[in-house]
Amino acid sequence: MSLFAIADLHLSLGSDKPMDVFEGWKDYTVRLEKNWRAVVSDEDTVVIAGDISWAMKLEDAVEDFEFINSLPGKKLILKGNHDYWWSTKKKIDDFLTQNNFITINIIHNNAVVVGETAVCGTRGWLYNAETDEDVKIVNREVGRLNASIDDAEKQGAHPIVFLHYPPVYDGAECKEILSILKTRGITKCYFGHIHGSEAAKRAVTGEYDGIKMYLISCDYLKFMPVLVK
Repeated sequence: MSLFAIADLHLSLGSDKPMDVFEGWKDYTVRLEKNWRAVVSDEDTVVIAGDISWAMKLEDAVEDFEFINSLPGKKLILKGNHDYWWSTKKKIDDFLTQNNFITINIIHNNAVVVGETAVCGTRGWLYNAETDEDVKIVNREVGRLNASIDDAEKQGAHPIVFLHYPPVYDGAECKEILSILKTRGITKCYFGHIHGSEAAKRAVTGEYDGIKMYLISCDYLKFMPVLVK
């Protein structure tokens, strides 16, 4: 029973938003499915850290979720900045149940235990947030991250954090998120959002202030889920 992770699937099977126009993304769903099936079994769990579907509404995301549900393993999904279909936890849970997407669950103010590890996380926010609205969003994301880690501790499992936005990028920090990671004793943090080889060079990977950082954007991983544990 292994834990894998990947981010930024950017599926558009039910909408007209092809990713093939971007360099390196040609036939990516075929490549993603082939790679996924090569390493993930039905007993495994895969965290998908945001930017899952281009759909604007839940009902428009059915084909994308059918694709995800058909892949091996259990999936734990988090919100990304392009997941406009994201709604309340209850509405998403109802949507998953009604469509029999039995392999998919969401991380939203909660944690899910996989073996001895607790999958925690939230979307996060910009590392250069300055406006009042940005500050409000950061504070909300901090609350959600704390709630997720709290749930992990209640369940007695070791927390690993997954974010959509990087907590540090190109020399700039989202200090509020980083503070939570450090004060809560988080040693591993996985994030997506960053695309393209040049942008990836500015992402922080490896150890940063005692926390191991991992970039898991789909294209960065060459559409191959990465083993977490």
